[in-house]
Amino acid sequence: GQMVLKGHIYRGLKPVHWSPSSRTALAEAELEYPEGHTSTSIYVAFSAVDLPDTLRKNLSDQGLDLPQSKSELQKVLKIAVWTTTPWTIPANLAISVNDRLEYVFASDDNGRIFILASALLSTVSETLGLPFNIRATVQGELLDGILYRHPLVNRTSSIVIGGDYITTDSGTGLVHTAPGHGIDDFKTGCKYNLPVLCPVDERGVFTSEAGEFEGLNVLKDANPKIIEALKEADSLLKQEVYPHRYPYDWRTKKPTIFRATEQWFASVEG
Repeated sequence: GQMVLKGHIYRGLKPVHWSPSSRTALAEAELEYPEGHTSTSIYVAFSAVDLPDTLRKNLSDQGLDLPQSKSELQKVLKIAVWTTTPWTIPANLAISVNDRLEYVFASDDNGRIFILASALLSTVSETLGLPFNIRATVQGELLDGILYRHPLVNRTSSIVIGGDYITTDSGTGLVHTAPGHGIDDFKTGCKYNLPVLCPVDERGVFTSEAGEFEGLNVLKDANPKIIEALKEADSLLKQEVYPHRYPYDWRTKKPTIFRATEQWFASVEG
């Protein structure tokens, strides 16, 4: 009772395994991981629009001088991310990096410079069919605070420091972060006070918060539409079929999603 009176018991949002087919949250024990599931994975380029002064000086010391104006910078500097859930791109509010990893600024043959994890450079180069030339190398912590423009929504967000979940096992070393659609994303979002944006209803359908994608089912027709929109925005680097373990509802035998729902919390602060 004292906790309630002091405001420590509150209602908030947190992502959970959600089954659109049975319209309910599921515990880990209620999930199955059938063989043979494939997703459409995509590599996306987000355009940087501003750099922290410390990073700009570091790059300049290495001989890489990037444009000062936002309009010129976004033509040149690209932040490459990889995701197996293209439908979560409208809910992107940050890109996370591992402060302990090494990252490179690497140019391609088209005058663009990409930020990638050093250890994944050759893999990404081969996957995208782009020859890269390393122009500068920095620690992940220096990328914190780079501002970028969302390719599909009129929104500017920031690169943030994530956690050890950001590895060089796959992807680009930079993680698309949607706090309303993943536990790691949610935890990172909490550190930076990011909103828990979840533009998906209990049926697995986009709400008005998803803008032009309102009404699309995220497990059926959303991915092709979002991929097409990314192509039109000149932000899609590659799409491919990706086989992996994916959670299904044990009752309906249909795929689940991560979706933020309202829950009760007990805060231990104070």
